[in-house]
This record gives sequence, structure tokens and C-alpha cells, in this order.
Amino acid sequence: MPRAPRIEPASGAAEVAAWLRAHPRFLAEHPDLYRWLAPPERVHGEKLADHMAAMLHAERVHTAQMAERADGVLAAGRAAAGLAGRVQEAVLALIAAGNPAECIAAEFPALLAADAAALCIESLLPGARTLTAGTCDRLLGPRAVLFRDHVTDSQMLHGEAAELARHDVLIRVPGEGYPAMLTLAARDRSAFDPSQGAGALTFLGRAVAAALGR
Repeated sequence: MPRAPRIEPASGAAEVAAWLRAHPRFLAEHPDLYRWLAPPERVHGEKLADHMAAMLHAERVHTAQMAERADGVLAAGRAAAGLAGRVQEAVLALIAAGNPAECIAAEFPALLAADAAALCIESLLPGARTLTAGTCDRLLGPRAVLFRDHVTDSQMLHGEAAELARHDVLIRVPGEGYPAMLTLAARDRSAFDPSQGAGALTFLGRAVAAALGR
């Protein structure tokens, strides 16, 4: 595809016109340039009217792309705000709970729009799932939150809800003591959208740690 030559400010319009005459398909192959050109008058004939139509089309395409991008940003913002609100409700439930592990299993699914939730810990804790030593670091690595679309260890992490765990999120529970994590499972991928951001879920992991006194 031909490239436009570098035109210095001192160069005249004649050089530009000559180059365009030598490359008659240049504008057709670079329609985005029409956005930067002043439209021709229709009185100059059909070909220039076609150029005018091309310029209008390029502007409409650009406007549509910008509108689509804006819609995407707004949708992501609304989704993130929705997740933050659900996390707030989950934290309030933790504050009122006598047993954090039982609260997570019983109340978090409805509060967080998940099919199942569990506290998993590399020790024995009433209401929690027991993991073998090293499991949290092996699955999470250095991450605070991990979204997964292919769950191969659902029985270990989700127990009786294993068949529902087509997608899940692993959330580190920080602090001193035995390594632990919060797991959320769902059948529908849209329940856990990484584009919503992991900040609210990271905060939820810290809230669970506080409830455990870590």
C-alpha cells in the first residue's frame, strides 16, 4: 500500500497535487484522511461530490465508533458499581455473622449473584473447606484475585456445588495464620466479569480476613 511522502511546510500545493495525481487511489485506500479534509462544493461535478460523500461517510463511521466506545465505558462503569454495591452488602453480612465461614456459604451466593461460595483454608475451621498445604499459593500465585473459565478442581474447592462451578473466582484472604481464600462459583460466565475490576473483590478478601481476626 503506497505511503504519503513527507511534505515540508515550505513545499507548495503543486507538489502535493502532483503526488496525488501519480497515486490516484491513495485517498480511496486511506478513507480516514477524509476526516481531515475540507469538503468540496457539489458544483465541481460528480467525482468531487463522491469525495464529499466519502468524507461524510468517514465522519459517520468515526462518530459511531466513538459512541460505541462511550457505551462500553458506561456499561463497564455501571457493572463495576453494581459489584461494589453487592460487596458492601456481603461485608455487612460478615459484620453481623457469628461464624464467617457459615455466613459465606449461606449468604454470599445470593448477595454476590453467585451459585455457590465457600471459605477454603489450609487448616481445620468449622464451616470451611480444608485444603492441603500449598494449595492457595499454587492456584493464586502472587495474585489477590483470579477469574477462571476452565475449572478442573471444582470438587476440591466447591464440594457439592462442583457441577455448578463452570466458572469461578478465587480471592485471597490475606493476613497471618494459615493460607486461605474465598471461592465463588457460577454456571453463567457473565456472573464474573473481569472487566468490572478486581478491586472490590480484593477488598472483600480483606474483609473476610478481618472477620476471621487475621
